[in-house]
Amino acid sequence: MSRPTKFRKVEFFPNDNYFVPWGKPKCEIEEIVLKVEELEAIRLKDIKELNQEECAEKMQISRQTFQNIIDSARKKVAMALTDGKAIRINGGYYTTNHCKFKCMDCGKVYEINYEHDKLACPNCGSQRVMCSKRAGFCARWCNRENSI
Repeated sequence: MSRPTKFRKVEFFPNDNYFVPWGKPKCEIEEIVLKVEELEAIRLKDIKELNQEECAEKMQISRQTFQNIIDSARKKVAMALTDGKAIRINGGYYTTNHCKFKCMDCGKVYEINYEHDKLACPNCGSQRVMCSKRAGFCARWCNRENSI
């Protein structure tokens, strides 16, 4: 029996999650799915220029696991670029510091980084906010157990 997969820590989510080659008819486009943690590995290693150990530490995984993730990510991106395939950023096995919160006064649902951002509603300023995990909105993303 294999070990259970450990969640990978991710700090970045792109605004755009689908990239398509220019000028190719939609019906001819094949897509490659790049997992969220694969994008994070590319961001940390190739954009932030951290060494492998630092990247693995930030993602809270082993160096070997990080190497496997970055190898997979780079292969997918290279295949998409050379074969003219679309890239969809979706899925994976990750956790984050971002959580969806719901204001108990005005009902607004919003997302914050709960380690750095203030836990007040950006709409009305109320301190009566609760992690939406309890309401089922972000059970996959949020690892906080208590309402705020």
